[in-house]
Amino acid sequence: MEADTPKLLIIEDEKRTRMGLVMALGEEFDIYEASDLSSALAILENEPIDIVLADIRLGKESGFEILSKAKSLSFPPACIFMTAYGSVENAVEAMKNGADDYITKPIDLEKLEITLKRVYRSRKVEAENLQLKRQLNFKYGLEKIIGSSKLMKEVFEKVKQVASTKATVLLEGESGTGKELVAHAIHQLSPRRNCPFVVVHCAALSPQLLESELFGHEKGAFTGAVERRIGRFEEAARGTLFLDEIGEIDLPTQVKLLRALGEKTIQRVGSNKTIAVDVRVIAATNRNLEKMVEEGKFREDLFFRLNVVRILMPPLRQRKEDIPLLAKAFLAEFAAENGKKIDRISPEALEALLDYDWPGNVRELKMAIEHGVVLCQGEEILPKDLPERIRKPKGLFNEPIPSTSIGTDCFNLKEAEKQLIISALKYCQGKKTTAAKKLGISRKTLQRKIKEFELSDFEKLD
Repeated sequence: MEADTPKLLIIEDEKRTRMGLVMALGEEFDIYEASDLSSALAILENEPIDIVLADIRLGKESGFEILSKAKSLSFPPACIFMTAYGSVENAVEAMKNGADDYITKPIDLEKLEITLKRVYRSRKVEAENLQLKRQLNFKYGLEKIIGSSKLMKEVFEKVKQVASTKATVLLEGESGTGKELVAHAIHQLSPRRNCPFVVVHCAALSPQLLESELFGHEKGAFTGAVERRIGRFEEAARGTLFLDEIGEIDLPTQVKLLRALGEKTIQRVGSNKTIAVDVRVIAATNRNLEKMVEEGKFREDLFFRLNVVRILMPPLRQRKEDIPLLAKAFLAEFAAENGKKIDRISPEALEALLDYDWPGNVRELKMAIEHGVVLCQGEEILPKDLPERIRKPKGLFNEPIPSTSIGTDCFNLKEAEKQLIISALKYCQGKKTTAAKKLGISRKTLQRKIKEFELSDFEKLD
């Protein structure tokens, strides 16, 4: 039998009829046969059946009972029912219960074969559409996360591995690294993709408001609660709940969140009624939760509950090879948005982007490219179009280290000493202990010299 031959399950308690169908259809279909519901269900559980052809009456059993099992499969087979009672009532009942078609007895084999082939073609098209949808969902899930660096490839791999599971995920990383995009990608690549993706920014809400936001509240639960409100856990039913900045949640709310994760139930504020919730939780933080646990600011049991799978989002300064890709994508986005024909970034501007350390990470880069697009007057972004802090970084330690050589027209030892101390401090990035060692003096002496030379910029450092 060829690999793409349709698999047909015939469910018929009358042996003669069943064998006749097997003989008539055996050349066109890969036949499975059953005489009762139990054997039919066993076949459905173990074989990828394309079409079910079932008699409506199976002795004392009803063929309709096969429908619930068939339709619960990840990709349900088409179902056609045979009936000796060709009444409108039986036909309507069959279709209402999810049947794809019906055929009356005595069976017209030619008509039956045409019907089987038609429903199989429809199912095949449906399968192809489902596969295409899955491919598009997969692409959409990761297409907005740009990067080819080793660190980002590791992130992509973890996202793919964890997406299909029910595991809670903890996303760690600095602000602006793309944690919410990764959370959305996990949801989009998961079996929950067609259900809600709900975001809660924990840092933006007071403890009382956050509790109500998460779990909902009953009318009169607190001042201002003028009506019942459904919380985000209920809103995200069968979907994904993304808790951003989880480290900002206060300890009492942490207790309730732990209970919700462990027992998969919640209680609205002001109610004793327990509500079951089916929600996948993804949490994100830019704080060190392990350190917070040590300091007693975050519950250890909640940390372990959240930290089933950890994904670390690398800062942009650690994956600078991704900057050209990101910059190109942002350029295309903002050029189209602003109706400008800008198709490239000059080598000098790109060099400035690569030299900058990006404390605001990808978010800052995106804003920088938007700034460049808005100010660009040609078809190429130049260094002058970028924000000043990027094209010409300013700050105490970005200024050139002054020369310590003394010209023949100036033999001022005090000035030379001052310049030497400034040079050492800048070389050591303001670290006084290190600079003192370089100068061969004690830290206390260096501190005294800083005051003596009125080097106020360095007094509060280190």
